[in-house]
Amino acid sequence: MELPEFAPGLTARVELTVTEADTAQALGSGDVPVLGTPRVLALAETATVAATARHIPGGVTTVGTRAEVEHRAPTPVGRRITALATLAKVDGRKLGFDVIVRDGEEVVAEVRVERVVLDRQRFIAKAQGA
Repeated sequence: MELPEFAPGLTARVELTVTEADTAQALGSGDVPVLGTPRVLALAETATVAATARHIPGGVTTVGTRAEVEHRAPTPVGRRITALATLAKVDGRKLGFDVIVRDGEEVVAEVRVERVVLDRQRFIAKAQGA
């Protein structure tokens, strides 16, 4: 497998309008009708995937291996949030991202995500027990 070259500073931004399905109530992570932490993490990971997608050759992928979420502020249904992922560190096959999730100017969450670059087919075969 030929590893793609990644350089710190690579970024991607994704957006989400919070719906009922994104709330802590719907996700089972709480009983309040605001953006749930599991959805914050999923949005952060989406941003990290977007940051690497245009640099990944066929047959190669990245998978999330570690995440740390600091969910700072509630976001009600109907608000539009953005997640900006920035590649902060490259260590061989490990990619370390810092993700800032905002509701306008307010920081809703800070997420650190680690992804590993790997051979897609080999990973799928291992997952299927082959």
